[in-house]
Amino acid sequence: MPGPKRSPRERIVYSCAQLVRAQGVTGTGLREVVAKAAAPRGSLQHYFPAGKDQLVREAIAWSGSFAAERVEQYFSEMRTPTPGGLFAAMAGQWQAEFAARGFAAGCPLVAAAADVAASDAALREAIRDAFDAWLAPVGDALRRMGVPPARARSLALVMISSLEGAIVLARTHEDLAPLATVVRELRPLLDGAAR
Repeated sequence: MPGPKRSPRERIVYSCAQLVRAQGVTGTGLREVVAKAAAPRGSLQHYFPAGKDQLVREAIAWSGSFAAERVEQYFSEMRTPTPGGLFAAMAGQWQAEFAARGFAAGCPLVAAAADVAASDAALREAIRDAFDAWLAPVGDALRRMGVPPARARSLALVMISSLEGAIVLARTHEDLAPLATVVRELRPLLDGAAR
């Protein structure tokens, strides 16, 4: 949700996603979300009449859409698009973020899944939908780079799963090495699939 002209509603959704990244769903309080969003407290009831569950579902959906948009951006910015190059760009965004901001916040989808997926069916569905929204453009980009359609979806799953695992390990070790390792190890596999 880039740009300075966010509405109060957009700021609330964005702030919720940012807090979930660092604290999980159960650790994210509504007062904290409103304060981070610099929004009036009454705006929660106005925009999210179903309460925290609605807000978190929307924050999760926003996160999936944001990740999907980034994939399209990375693909369009590559001079010579390759599957390995796309994966390197996806991992590179996290390397840059961790280098600049530290390791306190990870992916909101993983944070939410670890926190509530086993106990909340509606949030589990929202997380699944957000991952699917992210998988789709990765698979589409792979197809556009010459990966056979039958293999593109499974390689998209490998890419996102590897990236998410590397993010968790990078945060746990406070080290960028897991991200560099998955890029180095997967690049030949990914590029080979496009030949």
